[in-house]
Amino acid sequence: MAVLSLLLLLPVLVPIFTFSSAAHSNASASPPSSIGVNYGQVADNLPSPPDVIPLLRSLGAARVKLYDADPAVLRAFAGTGVELIIGLPDRCVPRLIAPSAALGWVKTNLLPYLPATRIAAVTVGNEVLSGKDSLLIRSLLPAMQSLHSALVALGLDHQVAVTTAHSLAVLAVSYPPSASAFRRELLPYVAPLLAFLAKTGSPFLINAYPYFAYKADPKRVDLDYALFEPNAGVVDPGSGLRYGNMLHAQVDAVRAAIAAAGGGMAVEVVVSETGWPSAGDDDEAGATAENARRYNGNLMRMVAARKGTPSSPGAPLQVYVFALFNENLKPGPSSERHYGLFKPDGTPAYDFLAVNSSATVSPSSSSSGGNTAESPSPATETSSTGYYTISSATGMKPLFWHATVVAMVAATFQYYGVLGYLD
Repeated sequence: MAVLSLLLLLPVLVPIFTFSSAAHSNASASPPSSIGVNYGQVADNLPSPPDVIPLLRSLGAARVKLYDADPAVLRAFAGTGVELIIGLPDRCVPRLIAPSAALGWVKTNLLPYLPATRIAAVTVGNEVLSGKDSLLIRSLLPAMQSLHSALVALGLDHQVAVTTAHSLAVLAVSYPPSASAFRRELLPYVAPLLAFLAKTGSPFLINAYPYFAYKADPKRVDLDYALFEPNAGVVDPGSGLRYGNMLHAQVDAVRAAIAAAGGGMAVEVVVSETGWPSAGDDDEAGATAENARRYNGNLMRMVAARKGTPSSPGAPLQVYVFALFNENLKPGPSSERHYGLFKPDGTPAYDFLAVNSSATVSPSSSSSGGNTAESPSPATETSSTGYYTISSATGMKPLFWHATVVAMVAATFQYYGVLGYLD
């Protein structure tokens, strides 16, 4: 009966704000959904790319981030209107410094699919600067510059942005957010990278996971604060801004670090990954279906409401949820294989409809009131268990697209207020 009631709700059309800056606008219509989804494929039991499209339609997710340039995926998304970010793997970064290699990569991985497949950006490597590969770190910006030059040569630079994603481990200090700064040893790489992003109109991508902070120190980190649930909040003593959730504090810490490194406000910050696992090992505190349901549900409602952060309340935060599917071949602790919104057979990984409809997203106002929550510890240069910094995350089953499953999923996201429609 509850499902029928939700199905009778009128569609909620969410206002649009796209990944691309003005410098990277596409001629086609903007995606009709504000929420993005990461589509990883580290698994041996996922549906074929064409079978993923109906699931994305049921979510109203019109923006998708990939980790490679899989031809099967790029072909499947042709004509769908879905905006893609495609990934260039770490192993390819050093050789793309050569202009001829960069041009060849664009001609092979972009040109055959444009404009039918809507490619908005390429991410060069993933969390490179917080890694330990010195060659990769040194190669990152030259490869990005070479790739951008190739796009310019082919007249694609106003359509496709070039950027890279970072973990919060690039920060040396993250509490309070207003005092955040990049790690000193990374500044020689970060400063010119920020200049490149500002010049090309490309965003700074950050992978931000409040879950890791809670997992590392569940006794001190307020779970409600991490899950966007009502809580006392945390006041930044430097700015006087009150934070009602951890993700906003993490994003504003990145913004402050960018400003401190000379990037100013010209560089947009996009959350390229965030999510919460629905299961984990015995020592992984908080990895439950209930917490995943609350985190992702509250996150989607917040994004659909076009909420900005306390330091930039007028700039709706752009977010890509991690991830579309549970991926059974991902290494690491059990939680790594349970970030999916869906199981490989297309059914929800947990009961979206069971979310408490009376729950409200905790506001992130700019009040300068007193801090009634326990203050987090400052971050160290290598890792943190504080409120604002996390360390870096480091046989095919048949897919049954039952109309009931798709209807329930659509009703769920309409219930959250995040349902959109693809052309």
